[in-house]
Amino acid sequence: MDGTFSLILLLLFLWGLYSQRLARVELTAPVAFVLLGLLLGEGIGVLHLAPSPGTVRTLAEVTLAWVLFTDAARLSFRALRPELGLYVRLLLLGLPMCIGLGTLLAMGLLPGVSGWAALYVAAALAPTDAALGATMMVNPVVPARIRRLINVESGLNDGIATPFVVLALAGVAAAGSTSDTHASGSALVELTIGLAYGTVLGLTAGWLLRSALRRGWATEDVAGAGVLALALLSYTSATAIGGNGFVAAFVAGLAFGSTHGAPRRVLLFVEQSASLSSVLVWLLFGAVLVPAAVHHLTWQAVLYAALSLTVVRMVPVALSLTGSGLDRKTVLFVGWFGPRGLASVIFGLLAVEELEPPAARTMVPVVACTVLLSVFAHGIASTPLAQRYGRATAVTGPPPVGPAVNDLPIRGMVAGATKPHRHDMRDGHV
Repeated sequence: MDGTFSLILLLLFLWGLYSQRLARVELTAPVAFVLLGLLLGEGIGVLHLAPSPGTVRTLAEVTLAWVLFTDAARLSFRALRPELGLYVRLLLLGLPMCIGLGTLLAMGLLPGVSGWAALYVAAALAPTDAALGATMMVNPVVPARIRRLINVESGLNDGIATPFVVLALAGVAAAGSTSDTHASGSALVELTIGLAYGTVLGLTAGWLLRSALRRGWATEDVAGAGVLALALLSYTSATAIGGNGFVAAFVAGLAFGSTHGAPRRVLLFVEQSASLSSVLVWLLFGAVLVPAAVHHLTWQAVLYAALSLTVVRMVPVALSLTGSGLDRKTVLFVGWFGPRGLASVIFGLLAVEELEPPAARTMVPVVACTVLLSVFAHGIASTPLAQRYGRATAVTGPPPVGPAVNDLPIRGMVAGATKPHRHDMRDGHV
């Protein structure tokens, strides 16, 4: 085990050295570490990496808490205001429609799937991950405003989808028992507590940090480590008082980001930690989730995966953006670049750990198949489709949306490409 762990650390170091060069040949971190997981896992693996259930669950929970907090904390409501209508359309109209359409499709296509299980599959696959289209996200031929639209949606839809996943998992776990209604009610109570607690914690922590920096009591370097601890604290303390830690982490990040008043670099430590743990989650996806899913894969699961990446994603996006002023090419481009990534992987790992094997076997293979297909499809298509769309946009002119500012840079190590510097995008240029 020490040798396997040392090999993983070595590969992480080598990836840090050569990630930019590897990105030129479309080898992103998700692709690389999924393949590494397959090589190390119990399925076709040569070193038989088999982490304990506790290790898998802890890494998944910590990573999701960090990602939810940082994605929310980096948000600037003032910066979003010029294009707020587009974000509202995608997140508050398109995302619920995506979950609803995915639920109906799962109930009609997947054999033996209950309503709760269908909701879980749809909600777990609703969040998108811009990191899987990393080369597109730093490609200057694509208008910065469109990259921003895709990036902001990716940064926020995992937090919005989380309550649906939590409710669905509670319903699946209690299915067939007399505690079904009680379990769903308990999940709603946990969500409410997490929402309220996360708001209070984030606002209080943001006010304290702003006051400490203004008085010269804190340095930015040490404050970054404190924010890293705060992101985990929002999860662990909410869980300790009976709330949902994931919702608390997301809401705390929103509240903290709106009040802390500190330079953006105080979040850098949290972002880098989340990037590192995200890479390890992709490794576990290849080592644990993919081999387990392959043994129970059906043609219905493969068909659902293909439809989830196309119809289930693109139709709600097209409907939600109707009347927005975006042309058809842009709507299709935004609809296609909805890769399923890190959040879906973590939701799948949590389902494996929380549910009994019979329940997990009907749902997890669908999630794993969809993510695996997305990793390679969006990774391969990222550059050629970006180039084609960029050429079309250069002829017809940029889509009519508001001024662009970079607010949610793609996750560093996961992206496998260099992030544009914040100051480079203030005027809409990369």
